Amino acid sequence: MRSDSVTKGVERAPNRSLFYAMGYTKEELERPLVGVVSAKSEIVPGHMHLDKVAEAVKAGIRMAGGTPVEVPAIGVCDGIAMGHIGMKYSLASRELIADSVETMTMAHAFDGLVLIPNCDKIVPGMIMAAVRMNIPAAVCSGGPMMSGLVGGEETSLSKMFEAVGAYKAGIIDDDKLQEFEENVCPGCGSCSGMYTANSMNCLSEAVGIALPGNGTIPAVHSGRILLAKHTGMAIMNLIEKDIKARDIINEKSLKNALACDMALGCSSNSVLHLLAIANEAGVDLDLKIFNEFSARVPNLCHLAPAGPTHMHDLNNAGGLPAVLSELNKKGLIDTSLITATGRTVGENIAGAKVRDYSIIRPIDDPYSETGGIAIMWGNIATDGCVVKRSAVAPEMLKHSGPARVFDSEDEAIKAIYDGKIVDGDVVVIRYEGPKGGPGMREMLNPTSALAGMKLDKTVALITDGRFSGASRGASIGHVCPEAASGGNIGLLKEGDIIDIDIPGASINARVSDEEFDARRKDYVAPPPNVTSGWLARYMRNVDASSRGAVMK
Repeated sequence: MRSDSVTKGVERAPNRSLFYAMGYTKEELERPLVGVVSAKSEIVPGHMHLDKVAEAVKAGIRMAGGTPVEVPAIGVCDGIAMGHIGMKYSLASRELIADSVETMTMAHAFDGLVLIPNCDKIVPGMIMAAVRMNIPAAVCSGGPMMSGLVGGEETSLSKMFEAVGAYKAGIIDDDKLQEFEENVCPGCGSCSGMYTANSMNCLSEAVGIALPGNGTIPAVHSGRILLAKHTGMAIMNLIEKDIKARDIINEKSLKNALACDMALGCSSNSVLHLLAIANEAGVDLDLKIFNEFSARVPNLCHLAPAGPTHMHDLNNAGGLPAVLSELNKKGLIDTSLITATGRTVGENIAGAKVRDYSIIRPIDDPYSETGGIAIMWGNIATDGCVVKRSAVAPEMLKHSGPARVFDSEDEAIKAIYDGKIVDGDVVVIRYEGPKGGPGMREMLNPTSALAGMKLDKTVALITDGRFSGASRGASIGHVCPEAASGGNIGLLKEGDIIDIDIPGASINARVSDEEFDARRKDYVAPPPNVTSGWLARYMRNVDASSRGAVMK
């Protein structure tokens, strides 16, 4: 066992004395040491209850003969960080989380890990560490929030952001805004739509590193505690059988996750995170494969923001086992792969079926024959860009319009709130990429403002930054190369006509190569907006979004 290096032999008597100082018994030190990495905090609704989940995980570990050792992890609440400098830290925190999990695991010789995240960057950050170290590991998230209720209708955080736009446009009044504010987020859990957090918790299940139910059992259900106990027991089985993270997460299982991504209509951020996880797992994954899967795998779910349903509806309809079972009807997943249960995908979904075909559409009658994510290329995105196709109105799948160019999210949101964006415009927000931001801010405010102002079906947005999983409309992000790396998006001018063709996978400005070359000669990049601290180091070392924005 790895933990023998801190618990066995006369030479480790000093090490054991420190365990005794914490109250561990001799009997506990004779069992495998299992790191329980909890992101519990009092600043993230998705994490406020993770102490209860961690206690249940630890109970499961003890029942199965192990010794749990709880350690902490950080986590940024993207909703609270949204719209100010805090959002620059969100994606960057993924790397800190991965590094810190590696640090705690290697420094203390844990035999295995149970990872307890819930929100956006925390989930992939923890998984990246697990596959990097390649030790037995399992994920048990905190579960999704229940939807809120406003005016008798289910609602969620995306509607809250859109309500701000509606208020600015004079569509709703102070009382209605207050009603949204007080009711859209009713309690603990990851925000209730198919946003990035729930996307990654579902994909953790699809890739096999989490037990069935991880993605959809609501945070407030007792089933979440049962899942935690079973995960604690499962990690002991993985340790006993020496089933490591890369035995579970590999090229084949990542393709299962890709298929699920398309069927569910996951957040566009899932592209960044799957690329980053693949990088740590030593799998060569690139943007082209996303379109290959989109062409093969139909979109079966329209959860918020794409539609009116939420995560608890998906859970009631059968959850991920039902989705995987539906995909398996056409051989779109590999059922032979081992998972964190110690059983195969096929064994996990045996008997699973869709209980509500209004939530999970039949494989022969999908929302769309193509998947929920699309990648596009063109002269302003020669290395690609990403859109959540399932959340785009049909009339915006193809769009041409004049560029309205802004060098930051702050400039763009002011113009939107001031009513300066009109039907047909293409809002271009640049210098928000991994280096230019730095940190590739999510921009839920501008997309939601446009949706709230009823412009989401007439106005497109393009950025080298990111859009939230809660964004809807023709919100095209991850434009690569980014402006700060010399990408053509930095050379666009006000009024340039932009042609967007999502079904045709193309995005181009009506600017010739010669004109771009001429503009480049006169181009002067703005100075970096961060010059010190952790973000400055991140800016120097982060890779392109087309490669997952990982640290080089």
